[in-house]
Amino acid sequence: MSEHPYDRLTPDMVIDAVESTGRLSDARLLALNSYENRVYQVGIEDGEPLIAKFYRPDRWTMAQIEEEHAFSLELQAADISVVAPMADEHGTTLHTYEGFQIALFPRRGGYPPELDNLDNMLILGRTLGRIHAVGKASSFEHRQRIDIDRMLAENREYLLENFIPKELEPAYSSLTADLLQAVTEQYQPAPEDETRVHGDCHVGNILWRDDVAHFVDLDDCSTAPAMQDLWMFLNGERHERELQLCELIEGYEEFCDFDARQLRWVEPLRTLRLVNYAAWLARRWDDPAFPRAFTWFNTERYWAEHILELREQMAALQEEPLRLL
Repeated sequence: MSEHPYDRLTPDMVIDAVESTGRLSDARLLALNSYENRVYQVGIEDGEPLIAKFYRPDRWTMAQIEEEHAFSLELQAADISVVAPMADEHGTTLHTYEGFQIALFPRRGGYPPELDNLDNMLILGRTLGRIHAVGKASSFEHRQRIDIDRMLAENREYLLENFIPKELEPAYSSLTADLLQAVTEQYQPAPEDETRVHGDCHVGNILWRDDVAHFVDLDDCSTAPAMQDLWMFLNGERHERELQLCELIEGYEEFCDFDARQLRWVEPLRTLRLVNYAAWLARRWDDPAFPRAFTWFNTERYWAEHILELREQMAALQEEPLRLL
């Protein structure tokens, strides 16, 4: 197996990279749970530890990362609790060292929000309303859009060509063709429906503390409808999801208008994420960290269960959209 770029990222290199930004490390190093990038807590002499993020080589362009950072800082300037990158005395937030693009962040503590607590949903809605109000003030030039071709059509072809077991190819091909048609018919946002969003809004990217939702990791910030940042908080039976949705939107609309047309996009967006997640694991399979962490992936059982999950998703696409009660 050829060397992966992250194989060069030794503890000494991590410390040297941080110190190249003008900080002195006390050599305490803790690898954090991240696979797409590499993220470390690094101790600093006479100071608080900081978080060093080493971006996956060749994933984002410099312009795309700089837009992520600018959006984070814009949200921070609006007094929204996001963990934004630290700037040096020249205002630089993106550093390079030995071919790696690096950003430093302050350390923040917290725990995931309780999604069965409707008060928490109200607070999440308020925070997202504020985030999207800032998002609407400008637009991305370089970041990706939530896009059917990229996330479903292209990923479908990639998996069929490289990963789906031969005996499951007919089922997967037919099913994903039907999903592609259904999603294309249902998910048709206009340009005015799309704004700058967090893009990967799940509980793992929120630190909850003192009834404040601290949003982290804007690595997947995108151009997308507001619903992209809302639907992942909905869970449980239909009536439970509708109650959660009502609290989210009540809080959201204190700061930003919500177009109820977007309710019909919950299941299409979920479909895009399901296919994209499987393809993400497949495209990263040459990174040794992935086979170690995702031992269940790329087995015949995994693909059979994935097809079953997609069949259930096809049924969900036929259901009536959630309602605002």
